Amino acid sequence: MQVITTRELKERLEELQGQEVCLQGWIRSHRRQKQIGFIDFYDGTCFSNPQVVYDQTLEGYEQVSTLLAGAAVTVVGTVVPSYRDKTVPEVQAHQILLEGDCPAEYPLQPKRHSVEFLRKIAYLRPRTRLFQAVFRVRSVAAMAIHTYFQDRGYLYVHTPLITANDAEGAGNTFTVTTLPKGSTADASEDFFGKDTSLAVTGQLEGETFAMAFSRIYTFGPTFRAENSNTKTHASEFWMIEPEIAFCDINQLMDIEEDFLKSVVRTVLEKCPDELAFLDKLNPGLVEKLQSLADAQCARISHEEAIRILREVKDRFEFEPVYGGDTAKEHEKYLTEEYFHGPVFIYDWPKDIKAFYMYQNDDGKTVAGVDLLVPGSGELMGGSQREHRLERLTQRMDELGISKEQMDWYVNLRRFGGCRHAGFGMGFERLIMYLTGVDNIRDVIPYPRTPKECEF
Repeated sequence: MQVITTRELKERLEELQGQEVCLQGWIRSHRRQKQIGFIDFYDGTCFSNPQVVYDQTLEGYEQVSTLLAGAAVTVVGTVVPSYRDKTVPEVQAHQILLEGDCPAEYPLQPKRHSVEFLRKIAYLRPRTRLFQAVFRVRSVAAMAIHTYFQDRGYLYVHTPLITANDAEGAGNTFTVTTLPKGSTADASEDFFGKDTSLAVTGQLEGETFAMAFSRIYTFGPTFRAENSNTKTHASEFWMIEPEIAFCDINQLMDIEEDFLKSVVRTVLEKCPDELAFLDKLNPGLVEKLQSLADAQCARISHEEAIRILREVKDRFEFEPVYGGDTAKEHEKYLTEEYFHGPVFIYDWPKDIKAFYMYQNDDGKTVAGVDLLVPGSGELMGGSQREHRLERLTQRMDELGISKEQMDWYVNLRRFGGCRHAGFGMGFERLIMYLTGVDNIRDVIPYPRTPKECEF
């Protein structure tokens, strides 16, 4: 008999009623009564799992009744109507074969476990309902991102993970070296003959491809050696970074809004069971996502945002300052109380933004933009890039960035450069927003944070 998945079983439930099926998976929980047993069965292909029912007529009943949570089994049985929920499959078992036993000390017993406990057994936590929901959403969101860009003619570019430049200029990089620990050798004697590090972004290399293919995107891992233990920081994470030629900041905001809504709508469509489960843990999640998908994003300048915030007296711990950055409490007020929805803040102070952002005529601001969303704050950051050679090199000189080491980037402005723009979005930040999970460690399969690298 051909094995089918629980996903197939759910999709073909009406057709398979009364038919014999064969399933292979694991026991999540097992309730035994005097003459009957109930197995909460799953194989990971579907969030809405079938219940397997057996009685004393089952061959090997005594042995089956001793099986514990975590055991791997093959189940052969008839699909029958469920008394609990007509949309959830139920299988009356004729045969249950043990494929892999599981002892009583199995950590994932059928009870509520804290996320802190589950992080300590990260190799097992994908078996829990919470993480099955989270990583199913992550998978669907990744597919939706590729689909969005591919359907619109963007080229997918694999930018290098080892680089000789720190695009952000922050210095929070992991050094790549083959020199022995404690070596005093010069970098010229190292593997690449110069100082190299793990990439903090693929943006700059992405710009080189945008000047050849017009529309490109990167989607891959990036690394930052920032010694931070907050809920929103990790040392290894994934970034989505499109770059678009002949694009200004207003066109960029249009693309960002359309892109985000498209991904959210896809997750709402393809993960209804997962989102329903997550909504119970974080009430209002589905409503928040649906509101975003239907909303029109507001657009205000940084100066306007500060003016709005300063009109609120004795409200904030951190005073909103013209020329300064915004705090989480400011973002929360703007999105959840003032605009009641997502908002773009553009034209940021030049002195707090990166060297590559387009410098506005006022000499004080750059054409940078952040997208803030209710419940999460900043979700995307982007800018129109500085395409004028003189303005770019002047800014690099002001910040002490070597034009010689980045001559390839400077030359993009000399060799047929044009107006262009792009944005970056941390994939894990998106997954936190989509799932309502408030710690980045719980949306990455194996998180890398200070002092934590177990696998």
